[in-house]
Amino acid sequence: MDSKWEILCLGLNHRTAPVELREKLSFKALSVSPLELLKTSLPSAKELYFLSTCNRVEFYLVADRDKQNLIMEEFAKFIEAHTKLEWNKVKKHFYFFAGQETIKHLFEVACGLDSMVIGEPQILGQVKEAYREALKHRTSGLVLNKLLHRTFFVAKRVRTETGIGGGAVSISYAAYILARKILGDLKDKCILLVGAGEMAELACNHFKRAGISKILIANRTLARAVELAERFGGEAYSLEDLENTLIKADIVISSTGAPGFVLTKKLVSSTLKPRKFRPLFIIDIAVPRDVEPEVNDLENVFLYDIDDLKTVVEENLKERQKEALRARRIIEEELLKFKKWLKELDLHPTIKTLMEKAEDLRKKELNRTFKRLKNLSPEEKEALEVLTRSLVQKLLYYPISFMKTSHHHGGKEAIEIVRRMFQLDESPYLSSTAEEKDLKKDLKDVKFLN
Repeated sequence: MDSKWEILCLGLNHRTAPVELREKLSFKALSVSPLELLKTSLPSAKELYFLSTCNRVEFYLVADRDKQNLIMEEFAKFIEAHTKLEWNKVKKHFYFFAGQETIKHLFEVACGLDSMVIGEPQILGQVKEAYREALKHRTSGLVLNKLLHRTFFVAKRVRTETGIGGGAVSISYAAYILARKILGDLKDKCILLVGAGEMAELACNHFKRAGISKILIANRTLARAVELAERFGGEAYSLEDLENTLIKADIVISSTGAPGFVLTKKLVSSTLKPRKFRPLFIIDIAVPRDVEPEVNDLENVFLYDIDDLKTVVEENLKERQKEALRARRIIEEELLKFKKWLKELDLHPTIKTLMEKAEDLRKKELNRTFKRLKNLSPEEKEALEVLTRSLVQKLLYYPISFMKTSHHHGGKEAIEIVRRMFQLDESPYLSSTAEEKDLKKDLKDVKFLN
């Protein structure tokens, strides 16, 4: 990276650190945003971005290239001051990226390539939310703004041009996909979750997002059922109420840890008449199984077990692995484009100063003209504004193009030439009366300008 700026990433994830450590570094219990703490604790960083999910905690920074060691010292002090952890004990869990490694890593994170489940879609929303926080706290500037917007574009390309997000790759998600295939629109349906563990919680998430009409949760421990029902706007029941809840349900997903059958043929059979023999779909994702296999013999009752779902999950995981290769090719392509933009960062100050000087001169000369030509109409003045602005833009195209072409081929002399030629490091315009007179005399001698 040719720019004087370096993009850094310090982080840990589900592969490098246990959940206990990730929790302590998530800063979710703080009353103040971690970005505000970072601004104070890392004065050497020009820009900051903080990403925290259940599987990762990452700090992205933009700093002068020669300040990396200082950044590391400030970061270590920040960790010790705000987490009560000893840096020397936890640093082994952190990974460190700089330059294009950081860019590539963020692209992979946003595309779901660095997730526990390849291609999971939730991470992109979390990356966007973290960016909103950075904007809110004014910690994201020229470099991170460009990087984050490019990251969103890359993630969209990967989603559009590959099948990395297709197919069910978790048992809970596979259960949701199966229910949707069977019943179509779920908005007027009622789902009964038997058991209130992690599987049930994940299933709740999927069905809630699909806008299902009603969620019933039956669990051996009623308190846990109540807790889950409150989170997802459902109704809580104990397992003793299974017969009544089965009457209401269209879909049943069972995931208890019970040693024997929870849903027997006799129990389900007793609900058929009160249900008026409405179709009932039961998906048993428990091991050992919760549902007696003979339930599938009942009229209008359709039973699926975990083996039905596992086959789908394994096939989809293989497909996602193939699609991940295509996604990485897209990332490599986009990485080259972003590196080109970073390479031009050295040009920005010169281009900005050149354009500001040209605009300043344009306005001064135009104001002189307006003072001499006092009878100009507003329309004529506007026409002169457009004309002079267009002339300046066309003339500036050549020095700017010259600098960019030279810079892309590794040369930096063009910047120096343009700065000297247009006196960008001196006064913003000719202040010496003698110099100005000499210049005017020289210009009069150039016949084609008359």
